[in-house]
Amino acid sequence: MEYVEINKKIKLKKYIYDFILLIIGCAIMAVSTSFFLLPNQLSSGGFTGIATITYYLLKWPVGTVIFALNIPLFILSYFRIGKEFLIKGILGTIFLSVFIDIFEKFKPLTHDRVLGCIYGGIIMGIGMSLVLKGSSSTGGTDLLSYIIKSYKPYYRTSNLIVIIDIVIVSLNVIFLKDIEIGLYSAITIYLMGKMLDIIFEGVYFTKMIFIVSDKYKEISKEIEQNVRRGVTGLHATGMYTNDEKMMLWCISSRNETIRIKQICKKIDKNSFIVISNAREAYGIGFKRE
Repeated sequence: MEYVEINKKIKLKKYIYDFILLIIGCAIMAVSTSFFLLPNQLSSGGFTGIATITYYLLKWPVGTVIFALNIPLFILSYFRIGKEFLIKGILGTIFLSVFIDIFEKFKPLTHDRVLGCIYGGIIMGIGMSLVLKGSSSTGGTDLLSYIIKSYKPYYRTSNLIVIIDIVIVSLNVIFLKDIEIGLYSAITIYLMGKMLDIIFEGVYFTKMIFIVSDKYKEISKEIEQNVRRGVTGLHATGMYTNDEKMMLWCISSRNETIRIKQICKKIDKNSFIVISNAREAYGIGFKRE
């Protein structure tokens, strides 16, 4: 019973955490739309981009249009993703729609399209990534990306969102008949995608280091003691010389890489070192999920 109670408390905390991220993320996305993108006829894609077209052509409220467009996706997501995500998607869409309609009444922060596309893209990416971090959705592009990933789980979320958004921005150019809208919106989408990579996908680049040296014992001991990183020894064979070697393998942060290089060169100036990027590392000493 105690285990069940603890598990319930953990789930409750997770729900509260996701809900807070959803509200903050929706508010940030609405700021991007109302203060930077919409006043300059720019689009970050998604249903917001379609709503931008109807706003300028038909004067329909952006928030209301966004919610109406999401209804078919809600129905599909119920069957593909589940009831819990559907509820989060509906809440996210409502929050975003309400925030946009509220912020739309305030004076825009800029009518400069360059500033609008830069800050709009960055802020939109931050907001959307917070929503996705909370395992939620505001409908539109991100919800559609979740549905696609239910069929193709190995597709990257940021890539799916950007591709869909490019199609919608192209519609903006066609209907609003201004090629500059597409050019500036492309910058917005690029920046939004980068922010999604940084925050949602987790650009927490670590370094993967391979070290070949006859003094591998001394090097591994020094790294473990002074850098506090684990080192793994891999048996390797030089195919040209047929010599048996012990190759060290180590994962470290960017800052620690410099210290590891210094250790290698101090102990063995002839040591052979290969350093490459490891996109993410999970486990002791690194990220945990």
